[in-house]
Amino acid sequence: MKVIIIGAGLIGVSTAYFLSRQGHEVAVFDRREAAGMDTSFANGGMLTPSQSEPWNQPGIFWKALGWLGHENSPFLVRPQALLSMFGWGLSFLRNSNRQRFFRNMQKNARLASYSLQVLRELRQTHALHYDENTNGTIKIFTDKRSFMEIVERAGLYTELGIAYQVLDRTEVLNLEPSLTTLGSAIQGGIYYPDDESGDAHKFCQSLAQQAQQQGVQFHNQVEVEGFEYTPNHVTSITTSTGSYTADVYVLAAGSYSTLLAKTVGLNLPVRPIKGYSLTIDISGRGQDSGPRIPVVDESMHIAMVPLGSRLRVAGTAELSGYDLKLRQSRIENMYRHVTWIYPDLVKARDGGSILEWTGLRPYTSDGVPVIGKTPFENLYLNTGHGHLGWSMAAGSGKLVSDMICGSPPALNPAPYRLGR
Repeated sequence: MKVIIIGAGLIGVSTAYFLSRQGHEVAVFDRREAAGMDTSFANGGMLTPSQSEPWNQPGIFWKALGWLGHENSPFLVRPQALLSMFGWGLSFLRNSNRQRFFRNMQKNARLASYSLQVLRELRQTHALHYDENTNGTIKIFTDKRSFMEIVERAGLYTELGIAYQVLDRTEVLNLEPSLTTLGSAIQGGIYYPDDESGDAHKFCQSLAQQAQQQGVQFHNQVEVEGFEYTPNHVTSITTSTGSYTADVYVLAAGSYSTLLAKTVGLNLPVRPIKGYSLTIDISGRGQDSGPRIPVVDESMHIAMVPLGSRLRVAGTAELSGYDLKLRQSRIENMYRHVTWIYPDLVKARDGGSILEWTGLRPYTSDGVPVIGKTPFENLYLNTGHGHLGWSMAAGSGKLVSDMICGSPPALNPAPYRLGR
């Protein structure tokens, strides 16, 4: 078959790779100059089944109300986004009840765990290097109540085979000595030994190169404008360089999948949630220049992730539509956080060795990605992975490839279907 994939981020490239391995003729279209240049470029860098909780956790409504107007809040809603988010937002809140939240968390954990297994198999098959780190992750807490809530919830992961260890302050510091500056502020932590991390952009480009060697064609700097279709069949895509036809189409364009889906009358429950990151050059600074393993500060939803000679600081959530403006007020929150824990690292701020970045996470209203068939018999979706795009990329690509090829999938795709 001839397959067209829209989107050359982690999800689209992974899908292309697995379809080409099945012997199909695959073409990938993306508006950027190379693979992995949008949301996959400078994300948090963590591969974490342990972070499978959707952001609409129980009590989010009251927390979001308290955060309104506060630029230092971990979850910020900007007024200009309210109208476009209204229906989505109601569904987001409806899915924050305890029963739905836990059910959606389990869906995410299953897919993320499967995806990590697929990624490890990829590493055995190919020489993929992306500053990978297999030492796990640690989540720290500076608020006792939040710590106890997460400890209570963490037990659910046992059922899903996700290992974890609850740590007191001393154990946290023994595991990650670079956190000694926090001292008595640490109330406890949870260590997830099976988590991994790595540079998503490097991985994306490396896998894209492998896909090219398998025959995948990448059409870069081509803007996809929409679809041509009959009542139940997509006939072509329209782009800035003309129309292209295929037997099967896969929409994997992240947050922009929603806009493209509208051209065939589909209303995807996917909206952009903005995140920020800093990438700090720590080469030549010695062993005490940052953490040995990724550290997640649960109170601020900020992660600090070592990537070889760099430290990636990423997090926060901002609902502001498709606005990609790098707001300095939000970036300053991250600088303050790094200074609090690693005061020497931001001294290089004026020297040009820190990359400031922002990107749009494609987030569904229930926090679970949309994967699989649509009402159009030859159009598939692979989008809406939110903060877990890197964690779920390999598994999602394999899952969609199996569905298209008619192979029995290793994971039940039903929980991720459109209209679930």
